[in-house]
Amino acid sequence: MPNGDPKGMRIAVAMSGGVDSSVAALLLKEQGYDIVGVTLLLTPGCGKEPAYAADARRVAEALGISHRIVDAQAEFSREIVESFADTYLCGQTPLPCALCNKKIKFGRLMSEARALGAEALATGHYARRPIGAKGPELHAAAEERRDQSYFLFGLTQEQLTFARFPLSEMSGKAETRKLAEQAGLPVAQKPDSQDICFVPNGDYAATVERLRPGKILPGEIVDEKGTVLGRHRGIVHFTVGQRRGINLSARAGENNEPLFVLRLDAEHNRVVVGPREALAQRTVRLRDMNWLGDPVPAEGIQIKAKLRSAQAPVLATFRMEEGAGILALAEPVYGVAPGQAGVIYDGTRVLGGGWIEQA
Repeated sequence: MPNGDPKGMRIAVAMSGGVDSSVAALLLKEQGYDIVGVTLLLTPGCGKEPAYAADARRVAEALGISHRIVDAQAEFSREIVESFADTYLCGQTPLPCALCNKKIKFGRLMSEARALGAEALATGHYARRPIGAKGPELHAAAEERRDQSYFLFGLTQEQLTFARFPLSEMSGKAETRKLAEQAGLPVAQKPDSQDICFVPNGDYAATVERLRPGKILPGEIVDEKGTVLGRHRGIVHFTVGQRRGINLSARAGENNEPLFVLRLDAEHNRVVVGPREALAQRTVRLRDMNWLGDPVPAEGIQIKAKLRSAQAPVLATFRMEEGAGILALAEPVYGVAPGQAGVIYDGTRVLGGGWIEQA
């Protein structure tokens, strides 16, 4: 690993039972480190060992490394799951994986790693951590399509210093699976999870209903002037920029251009819709900033900003204003959703980021 870590150093590996974290453990063991696998128990297993924990245990056995399971269900439920439900009900679009990385994986798990005598915590994230002039930096992965640096923007400098990303130079998932297969790991061909771990079948609304029974209420779909155009089943079914599922195709008259969700008015339980051009945003405000770069001068700095994980970064000027981050975008961006993250890059380096408060 390009971190100067001495051979034999103890490194804890966050083992989720997937192929990525399993290969992270494999690579570190092959490089001569003292590895201990740690699996966080996040969701109930119906009285038995959850499948992901069983997979992690089997990988640890195949690698000949010790393995621990840490029960973090209460903390995960409080900090991540409950927050997920409340964020949706507030008319925002949550990003639970980024919150989990900061509070659970590099929060609770980092404490557990230290208690086990580990001097670092490795994960299966695709991101890089080179050592810069002022210490460790967070950079995008070598393979852009697999890059997960967006979800790691909330790591503090202390957490980043303790972190290791063994998959940083991987060319992609095919290479990772090939290594797992060559090593005989039992999860080599295990499918990637496509859903948030606590949201069965990707049904966000059903999850919120289960967590907050009776709180998802029908309401009005209105245009920017407040004219009622239709009804909705609950604002949790919508996100800013959405076009499908609005169900207003039977509008009367000649003005039948496609409509998009412009914003969610949680106070009045309304979905506000309008034409695509009304989605265009040039200024974005970020709350709860986490900053890993040098101090920002008053006039701001030129950067690239990523406002959703699947969107390409855009040029912007970034400045700080009373603790909040202000992004002045060089070109309009469509579908900027409160609750998502605004992550700031200088080339491949993550300078920091915050949660989109308003646009």
